[in-house]
Amino acid sequence: MNTTALKELLTWIADNELIMGHRHSEWTGLGPLLEEDIAFSSIAQDKLGHALAMYTLAHELCGSPQPDVNAFQRAGADFTCSQFVELPNGEYDFSLIRHFLFDAAEFHRYGMLASSSVDALAKLARKVQGEIKYHLYHGKSWVVQLASQGTAASKARMQAALTYAWPYALGMFEPGKYDAELADAGVFAGEKALQQEWLAFVEATFAEAGLDIPQGVQPVYGGRGGQHSEHLPQLLEEMTEVVRIDPEATW
Repeated sequence: MNTTALKELLTWIADNELIMGHRHSEWTGLGPLLEEDIAFSSIAQDKLGHALAMYTLAHELCGSPQPDVNAFQRAGADFTCSQFVELPNGEYDFSLIRHFLFDAAEFHRYGMLASSSVDALAKLARKVQGEIKYHLYHGKSWVVQLASQGTAASKARMQAALTYAWPYALGMFEPGKYDAELADAGVFAGEKALQQEWLAFVEATFAEAGLDIPQGVQPVYGGRGGQHSEHLPQLLEEMTEVVRIDPEATW
């Protein structure tokens, strides 16, 4: 197995988990309901744990830097996350839509990885998918409730959030340069296959919610190759504030 290909895949997944986890953590103390405050904080913690697990695999299997170095001591251009996870939280409607779309993708991603030919990755994927199942249930429940059981205003806000999020969400499936090689080796079937599974799932959910998926939209790519939005530098500045005080400190 080409360790460069595996490292690229693991880092892509870990970077998305890390940045999404940081965005979720920004709702701590600011959620519209106490239960939601706790829910987003808990989900954020899980995301950081998933990122740590993927960085650890990349270190152990592919020779990547230690997880803390990978997470907190890289330049922004070296990150490979999609621009979708970088976007500011905005209002709660957008955060819920992003939460649902991201976790739907991750639930199916880890489901595919659960049969990976890399045993350590397959074992980890089965564990992580079991955790993400609850994240996905949370996001889906709120999307359906606010769009189909709320007011006309709440449905309109959810539709606007979906319309804005959709091209960025499609960027979660930016092809990797090793996709064919990884598929041939039985490591991962690839982003195209994942997007098809995800699309079938979210289409059914949005039909239940009465929301329309935008048509003819071009995906926002670039993040996997280091081309990021203007929001990532500020996020990294905040996220690495403590470690930059003493990068060599141990805890």
